[in-house]
Amino acid sequence: MAEKRRKFDREFREGAVRIVRETGRPAAEVARELGINEGTLTTWVARDRAARDSGGDGKLSESEREELLRLRRENAELAMERDVLKRSVVLWVKEATK
Repeated sequence: MAEKRRKFDREFREGAVRIVRETGRPAAEVARELGINEGTLTTWVARDRAARDSGGDGKLSESEREELLRLRRENAELAMERDVLKRSVVLWVKEATK
C-alpha cells in the first residue's frame, strides 16, 4: 500500500531550512531529528540558497514584505505609547511640583 504524502506548511519548511543554514549542521541530521525525508529537506535548502543568491536584485520576498509591514505597524504603536507616556510624565511632574 502506498504511503500518503505529507504536506508541510511554509513555517515548518522555513524553520527547518533555517536550522540547517544557521547551525551549519548537515541536512541529513536535521531531517532525522525532524522526522522528514533527507531529500525533501535538501531540496528545501537548495531552493532557499537559490532564492538568496538570486535575491540580490533588492526585491523583497512575500514573507519579508509581511514581516516589514508587521514591524512598521508595531513601530507605530510603540511610538504612540511612548508619546502617551511622555505626556503622562510631564503632567505628573507638574502635579508633583505644585
